[in-house]
Amino acid sequence: MSDEIHEHCGIALIRLLKPLNYYKEKYGTYYYGIHKLYLLMEKQHNRGQDGAGVAGIKFDMPPGSSVIHRVRSASSNALEEIFGKINHRLADIQKSKPQKAQDDEWLKKNVPFLCELLLGHVRYGTYGKGGLEYCHPLKRQNNWLTKNLVIAGNFNLTNVDELFQKLIDLGQHPREKSDTITILEKIGHFLDRQNEKLFGKYKGEGHTNTEISALIAENLDLKEILFNASKRWDGGYTIAGLLGHGDSFVLRDPNGIRPAFYYHDDEIVVATSERPAIQTGFNVPAEQIKELKPGHALIVKRDKTVSEVEVIKPGEKKSCSFERIYFSRGNDKDIYKERKSLGRILTPTILKAINYDIENTVFSFIPNTAEVAFLGMVEEVEHYLDKAKENELDKIESKNDKAKLHKLLAMHPRVEKIALKDTKLRTFITNDINRNDKAAHVYDTTYGVVRSGIDTLVTVDDSIVRGTTLKQSIFRILDRLGPKKIIVVSSAPQIRYPDCYGIDMAKLSDLVAFQAVVALIKESFKENLLDEVYEKAKAMDELPREQAVNLVKQIYDLFTPAQISHKITELLRPDDIKAEVEIIYQSVEGLHEAIPDHKGDWYFTGNYPTPGGNKVVNRSFMNFMEGKNVRAY
Repeated sequence: MSDEIHEHCGIALIRLLKPLNYYKEKYGTYYYGIHKLYLLMEKQHNRGQDGAGVAGIKFDMPPGSSVIHRVRSASSNALEEIFGKINHRLADIQKSKPQKAQDDEWLKKNVPFLCELLLGHVRYGTYGKGGLEYCHPLKRQNNWLTKNLVIAGNFNLTNVDELFQKLIDLGQHPREKSDTITILEKIGHFLDRQNEKLFGKYKGEGHTNTEISALIAENLDLKEILFNASKRWDGGYTIAGLLGHGDSFVLRDPNGIRPAFYYHDDEIVVATSERPAIQTGFNVPAEQIKELKPGHALIVKRDKTVSEVEVIKPGEKKSCSFERIYFSRGNDKDIYKERKSLGRILTPTILKAINYDIENTVFSFIPNTAEVAFLGMVEEVEHYLDKAKENELDKIESKNDKAKLHKLLAMHPRVEKIALKDTKLRTFITNDINRNDKAAHVYDTTYGVVRSGIDTLVTVDDSIVRGTTLKQSIFRILDRLGPKKIIVVSSAPQIRYPDCYGIDMAKLSDLVAFQAVVALIKESFKENLLDEVYEKAKAMDELPREQAVNLVKQIYDLFTPAQISHKITELLRPDDIKAEVEIIYQSVEGLHEAIPDHKGDWYFTGNYPTPGGNKVVNRSFMNFMEGKNVRAY
């Protein structure tokens, strides 16, 4: 994605099922768990670079000992900082106490992150908020082990205001109105209630307080706690949690919007936001890794019982298709095939746009995340050429016409690496004028491969959201090469609606597709429609979210995708470039053909999977009409 857009977060949970000395004997280290956690987080660093955090729970510690350990960082190199601190402590022990470094009981008592249960988190802040206090994992502490709660997640809720009021009605005094605090306190409330319920039960049966603590730990019903906490949540979420006595869970939303995968054997249970992290970290085939079902929780009890249970009745599965197009790493076997299919499906439209003149066309991609779709496109161009060569061979009268044969067989797509991102350009340039100048030089280009005034240049992007980088940088950079025409191909359809489930594209007015349709409305003298939709949206905003429908669809229905694409091209083409410009988008039908099993397409179609999504898009439109540059949730 040439525009800088962030996905919310990534999680990594590890539960060791064997004693520490088992891992020392088999893998040569007591620190097997923390080493694997680092690997899982590093393999998901694409999911968050605004901060990171690690928490661990130690089992069977005597009273007065620390049970929960946590370290977080909001620095640009958060993973290095966090694990640097952890590793420094380990190295210091090995150097200063070499004999103790081989004593698993001493290590267990004295080394902070030598834990049986570990949780890691990498963060992007969709609200733009930074700082250590916004980094997960978050913790809710109590002297009762079974009331201690640590959570980290990849989520966004659309109805935080409603849930915040519910907490107040319960008698709580939340310190902040955010979905993170809301989720922590909601789960914590029902965790407290079940503790108190069980305490009363066992006290009535005549057990001592010490016995009761063990009985509560054994009989806590995480399914019931999670059901009661989440039954009014509206949004997309994967939430991982640790309890102080050793239970843990991963909960996924009922529409499966946010991803979650897990694997377990007799040594370990591990859960992550992306499947390849587990494959790489533990050298297991994809077939042995399970996707957590929508509305279900992976629950790992202190006694090592592992189960996947239904918590909330699943709705229609609407897994985020942007995970497949862009956010998740492309080395997942299914994602790789899907991205190639996105490029393949676009190829007939591309060939038509270049008038089938492959000889005078250069094919490339910007940025690197578009490379797999580009490969699919190139393969399909090759298939087209193979058929064309067969047809031409039939026309050659003499097999001795070597010149024609040679030219025919030599035909192939001209594939070049045209643009390279200059990662050395930093944001020390602060004023707006210089920022624009910096944006114009974010990418450098390869000279000498495009014939000036002759060649068409086709570049594949995975998606176009705001189009800012295209307008301010990419078109100008490519124009320096002197192409006759520049065609930018988006492997995703037009992004028409804001996201409210964790992707950083929350404002309708930021989307270039919306800007284009508004421009078309004004040119058509149909601005009264904007006012009509605005009045309907204001009236609907007073209704319960369950009654909301997406009113913004009416605006797009006036024009065809081709008309909107043409207007987007006009809006994004800089006035000072010479080349003709065309922007081609994937169709929604093509998206569904390429990615049939991940149907979350609300940013393209406006078909939100939860009622809160419809309420958010209408509020976002109201903000646009009222000139408010704020989020709608």
